[in-house]
Amino acid sequence: MTSRHGQRVFLVDGARTPFLKARNRPGPFTPVDLAVQCGRPLLARQPFDRTAFDLVILGCVNVVADEMNPARVAALRLGLGEAMVAFTVQINCGSGMQSIDTAYRYIRDGSHQLILAGGAEALSHAPLVLRQSAVEWFGRMTTAKGPLELARSFAGIKPEFFKPVIGLERGLTDPITELNMGQTAEILAHRFGIDRESADAYALQSHQRLAAAQGAGRLDDEVMPAFDRDGTLYDHDDGVRPDSGMAALAKLNPVFEKPHGKVTAGNSSQITDGASWCILASERAVEAHGLTPLAEITDSEWAAVDPSIMGLGPVLSTTPIVQRHGLGIEDIDLWELNEAFAAQVLACLTAWNDTDFCREVLGYDTAFGRIDRDRLNIDGGAISLGHPVGTSGNRIVLHLAHAMKARGAKRGIATECIGGGLGGAMMLEAVQ
Repeated sequence: MTSRHGQRVFLVDGARTPFLKARNRPGPFTPVDLAVQCGRPLLARQPFDRTAFDLVILGCVNVVADEMNPARVAALRLGLGEAMVAFTVQINCGSGMQSIDTAYRYIRDGSHQLILAGGAEALSHAPLVLRQSAVEWFGRMTTAKGPLELARSFAGIKPEFFKPVIGLERGLTDPITELNMGQTAEILAHRFGIDRESADAYALQSHQRLAAAQGAGRLDDEVMPAFDRDGTLYDHDDGVRPDSGMAALAKLNPVFEKPHGKVTAGNSSQITDGASWCILASERAVEAHGLTPLAEITDSEWAAVDPSIMGLGPVLSTTPIVQRHGLGIEDIDLWELNEAFAAQVLACLTAWNDTDFCREVLGYDTAFGRIDRDRLNIDGGAISLGHPVGTSGNRIVLHLAHAMKARGAKRGIATECIGGGLGGAMMLEAVQ
């Protein structure tokens, strides 16, 4: 499963849009619009022709009707040529990482040399859908034969037919357990003893770290400004609230388990629009085009758990990687663990430091250890940035590469929980 068994695989460059908070109406960009906005400046700064790519892969969950196979639509709008093969992948929150992982394996195995892999999501464009009973009623109306049958069908109309279902709400509810994602975080908070104050404190830290990163210019090489059709500039992640404070967070009511739940709107990831691209290259492509890699991708892993505890996905997907390479917690210099919910992140950290859990579930004799919070999500995460589900896995890999290079780190891991009871992880190493 490692690149040492095939071609070396490098992450040579990447870019993302600002992440824009959804504000109860469709935002200025569709998923493909977002992919194009950050893709154009990224491709413009490359020393090779954009048609040099072998393949385009894009993660996207909420595909809009006018952009079927958004990878292909984006590739054409980016000028990659009619001959460019492009396909879209979907594994819920892991879609943006899945695009990188698929590209990584193609290049590692020698069939491809240069791949554009991304994620794009516009959650503000998630549809309102009709109830099944309303769909059936409309069907009867359209197939009615003659005025009498039409009148009978019309008489069956009900007010509820005109109250649409929020598609995003259904999409964030697991169909097997019938639990929404926030409820799964509440289960983990209960199982691992995560209290409300700790969750709120973690959320505040996420906002403070993102604000500090923005102020220090640490995201400048990563975030590409976007312009809508009216010429409005979007140049930063606009969900950040560094001045909210613990008192303000404490006033928020639990969303999913009232009145005593730990998960609130303030310590959960934000509903957001955004896109991200990474360019992956083989050693041959790096040499041929004179590229300077950000990092080398050396391993990846996917795991599955009971959907009701999907938030533990990072623990189950990351652990096999460190075990394969004979690494300990001290060998990982930086971590990006997608912040679906503060309680979920804290539960993962607690699980890794729980001797009984590590022995019974992970196969360790003792606890894996306590991850140093100064090495985790050092520039904020989805609680402050937002979580465009098809994009986040791509963003955390890209940001990890930038953060490692800026700090001279040797090794890092990007990992995330995935709706449906899955987890994904990817290890990066400094280029030797």
